[in-house]
Amino acid sequence: MQPGHRSTASARRFAASAAFALALAAAPALAAGEEDDPWPDLRETLFGERPIAGGAGVVSLEAPYRAYDAAIVPVTIGAEIPQTAERYIKTLTLIVDKNPAPVAAIFNLTPEMGTATISTRIRVNEYTNVRVIAETSDGALHMAEKFVKAAGGCSAPALKDMAAAEARIGKMKLKQSRPGGAEQPQEVQLLVSHPNYTGFQMNQLTRHYIPAHFVQDIKVSYGGQTLMTVEGAISLSEDPSIHFSFLPKADSKEMSVEVRDTEGEVFTGSWPLSVAGES
Repeated sequence: MQPGHRSTASARRFAASAAFALALAAAPALAAGEEDDPWPDLRETLFGERPIAGGAGVVSLEAPYRAYDAAIVPVTIGAEIPQTAERYIKTLTLIVDKNPAPVAAIFNLTPEMGTATISTRIRVNEYTNVRVIAETSDGALHMAEKFVKAAGGCSAPALKDMAAAEARIGKMKLKQSRPGGAEQPQEVQLLVSHPNYTGFQMNQLTRHYIPAHFVQDIKVSYGGQTLMTVEGAISLSEDPSIHFSFLPKADSKEMSVEVRDTEGEVFTGSWPLSVAGES
């Protein structure tokens, strides 16, 4: 998948998420005592009647029960199966049930990652379940979820003023942890400087809402092949951060990243990588 061109299934998922958010906003307020759970309708909208099994043995989710900052809530998606050509997690859909746009991100993965474990930061708009749906290469769906107490994350003012954010937009860093062996997954962290405006934040000077402007697609390449793509939305935090892994190759010394945002701006970067034992 080229950045800026979502896969057909993913495009449908994001469109369904947006349509669900509009329907939810237009719905009448629930009567006192009536159950306020968007997941059943959201599940049908996003996945239809496909069965979704529990996450045990396939995928887990870590998130704070009470978030320190609703605009920067850390989450870790844990993979409990390795990424192999025979069976691997090919897609992770990260969902924040009660956010204005529930689908926070879709991670499209490959066996070359070694593990599908992913860490990132999200916005949480109100007390809600956060869940991840893992689709394995055999087409099965598995779900893990956590309840998070946080509020106001989608409308919280940006940490940087607008001028500073615009000056740094698109700058990236790739941090590699201690180099591992050629046969072991190696973790890296990608940092993208971008305000990721949600459309619900107010300019504190003009008192007008700031138009939505966020990272839409990230493509990570290694060894001449696409390692991973990420399809983002407003629920990813300001300055998106993604921890992920790759299997080092003796003949591949560089990782490249291409980022596209909703204004059509494209940002690129390349970084040298190390493998343990290299001189």
